[in-house]
Amino acid sequence: MHFRKFKANNIFTGSEFLDPEMVLVTDNEGIIVDIISTKGAGDNIEVFDGILTPGFVNAHCHLELSHLKNVVPEGTGLVQFVQQVMIKRGASDEEKLDAMDKAEQELYVSGTIAVGDICNTADSIPIKQKSNIYWHNFVEVSGFVDAVAGKRLDEAKIVLAKFKSEKSKLKSDSALSPHAPYSVSKTLFEQLNNETIEQLITIHNQECLAEEELYKNKTGSFLELYKNFGIDISSFQPRGKSSLQSFLPYFTNNQSIISVHNTFIKKEDIDFINTRKDQQLYFCVCINANKYIEQKIPPFELLRNSRHNIVIGTDSYASNWQLNVLEEIKMIQQDTNISLQEILTWATINGAKALQINDTFGSFEKGKKPGVVLIDKVNELATTQQSSAKRII
Repeated sequence: MHFRKFKANNIFTGSEFLDPEMVLVTDNEGIIVDIISTKGAGDNIEVFDGILTPGFVNAHCHLELSHLKNVVPEGTGLVQFVQQVMIKRGASDEEKLDAMDKAEQELYVSGTIAVGDICNTADSIPIKQKSNIYWHNFVEVSGFVDAVAGKRLDEAKIVLAKFKSEKSKLKSDSALSPHAPYSVSKTLFEQLNNETIEQLITIHNQECLAEEELYKNKTGSFLELYKNFGIDISSFQPRGKSSLQSFLPYFTNNQSIISVHNTFIKKEDIDFINTRKDQQLYFCVCINANKYIEQKIPPFELLRNSRHNIVIGTDSYASNWQLNVLEEIKMIQQDTNISLQEILTWATINGAKALQINDTFGSFEKGKKPGVVLIDKVNELATTQQSSAKRII
């Protein structure tokens, strides 16, 4: 068997930094064989300047929106952003495939090993068939009017079936997921609960203040969106509580949930989640997308003080300047005093646990094949503006 041996200023295992004198050993396929001391490693050690880390897990992306790069202006707020995406998302198949191909390449080269990807269509299948990235396809379901719930669910099932039928050619898993509290009706939530028993789902949560205003009082700028698109919400009754506290009780069938954005989450929401003792929930942060759309960042301290793991996503090119997980890490470090060790944990093992792929990805443990990524131009155990990430394996 041929071995590769890697040494760097630091090796991050998925949970901790090792002594600089340790060497990571893989086989030629990238499967982890051991971590040993330099003294016992022999010769032919590949030495790198920077930090070696397992491949990144991007827990929230929309590959199929890649053709919207630089199309939607920054800082419009979510309601205006959603309307722009709905109006401008049309393009030729050739344009879409070309944009998705470039996006997949950026993800791969910058060290992403697995992606939780939101899918409204089967457009991304040709790209994913030839990709070396693992994809968890969340087929998104939306419909805010109870009367169309069955129709919307059937349409999503057709898309899901396309992903399922290609499973042998795709490094992926697929499942239905609700889009967001402001776009899923009571009936549709109830149907999705029955369709996703013991499955992994994801949902955009508390991304803007208007979502809270809608659920608490049936006020705010979402009313304008519904009016503009001819959506009759006369049957919607405000709940007098947050959107999270309104939608979470619908899921009673042991679902694992990735809650994305959480920009306007409050302590009482965390307390509410914690009353649901069996709820397996992950908080996904997408700091650059939040800056792009709402110019606000999530309450990191509140999320960190909850008992639920944090993971990292990039969101889409429609709402980000790149799909590079390291750029998310750098921005979190810039805007908080959270250590690189903790943030890298979010980007590796936590993400792998969230996507239920931690048997293969997320950490340097014997038998796993998590990828090996170099973060260069670091200042001891902190990234710098110049830091970049590149795939070694």
